[in-house]
Amino acid sequence: MMKLTDYSKLHNAFSAMEKLAGQTVWPESASPLSPREAVRRSFWPTGFSSGVAHAGIKTGRLDLTVIKSDHPAAAACVFTRNLCCAAPVSVSKENLRQSPSAIQAIVCNSGNANAATGQQGMNDAREMAGMTAEALGIQPEAVLVSSTGVIGVNLPMKQIGKAIESLSAVVLEDSCASAAEAIMTTDTFPKFFGINVSLSGGTVRLCGIAKGSGMICPDMATMLAFLVTDARIEQKHLQEMLSEANRKSFNTISVDGDTSTNDMVALLSGEGYPIMPGSHDADVFYRALESLMIFFARLIVKDGEGATKLVDIHVEGTATDSDAEKIARTVANSNLVKTAIHGEDANWGRIIAAAGRSGAVFNPENASIRFNDLTILEPGYRSGFSEEAAKEVLSLGSYSITLSVGNGPGKAIARTCDLSKEYIEINADYRT
Repeated sequence: MMKLTDYSKLHNAFSAMEKLAGQTVWPESASPLSPREAVRRSFWPTGFSSGVAHAGIKTGRLDLTVIKSDHPAAAACVFTRNLCCAAPVSVSKENLRQSPSAIQAIVCNSGNANAATGQQGMNDAREMAGMTAEALGIQPEAVLVSSTGVIGVNLPMKQIGKAIESLSAVVLEDSCASAAEAIMTTDTFPKFFGINVSLSGGTVRLCGIAKGSGMICPDMATMLAFLVTDARIEQKHLQEMLSEANRKSFNTISVDGDTSTNDMVALLSGEGYPIMPGSHDADVFYRALESLMIFFARLIVKDGEGATKLVDIHVEGTATDSDAEKIARTVANSNLVKTAIHGEDANWGRIIAAAGRSGAVFNPENASIRFNDLTILEPGYRSGFSEEAAKEVLSLGSYSITLSVGNGPGKAIARTCDLSKEYIEINADYRT
């Protein structure tokens, strides 16, 4: 079994995931697995396995992952809406159109985004699929391709080819944790998790890996997530569930307001217990899927570049959910709000200002704001809170900001982090 190359990052992963899992309201049907179980191969659902390798893109670190399905699998994906999407995004879209119910592998490299690389990038992405297919004895169109890292640099295909060749012998031996480590860029710890889901006729497993720390503001950040389940779900139904769960999870987060060229979320379905559209089991499975994806989304924000705070932005009282989403996203993306969060400053004026420029329709006179349960602002712009009490909330590592703007039925949530000096330091010399 391949060992994680940085045990401090594994320790950080265990600590972050166990703490966040304890704060998550899981559906009654879902039983979270201990992250420490993920270092064993048996963590993957039946029919799935992974392999990792060092292709030399990142010095001294794992930088290539393959996730394999023993059988052709139904696949659902959501991709970045960035017009300048990366070559692997385009190739994965092609292969998904050709083989939506017969995907057997996902290959992902880190350290190089293969974005803004022209025709050569497209050729390289297709070659990655072909190399993976040859190593695993499957068809090239059965492979989804993903990359993450520096934009505008061609992939070192000879090195990648050698790394993929080495995977064929060990693809059944590596852990979920190692697979998560090999797709990291500026992440401070690998992100992996799984749950068992109790259905009417038995239990299925749903688990996956994710990465993301900077360039996070998905529109379907650099954000990737690969999920697999041994439940058997028809492709169209699988896509509907993933798209809706993505809207409520990854599309609610922001670290820095930048949408990546490489965003991709994929979900593969196995050959186990069947789940039929419209059934009670389908509802149960969807709730578990949404919960797991929200967990990963919050984990990404928690690990935001230089981040020290995880903050949930709740907006309520708008005429429509759409207006609430506009406000929540604008507040979550505001650099002034994010720096105030970092400075533990109860500057409610920045929240009101962000909401006012969001494009949503509401009466600012009706606005009220709470930090956790502490009222900061009341309608009519009345504010008489205790600075000491506010500081106590703002010093926490995780809390919520609730903005109510009226009595309408609309509501939304966004998830954000603070913006620190370390974020600038990380990104000032990212390419070099």
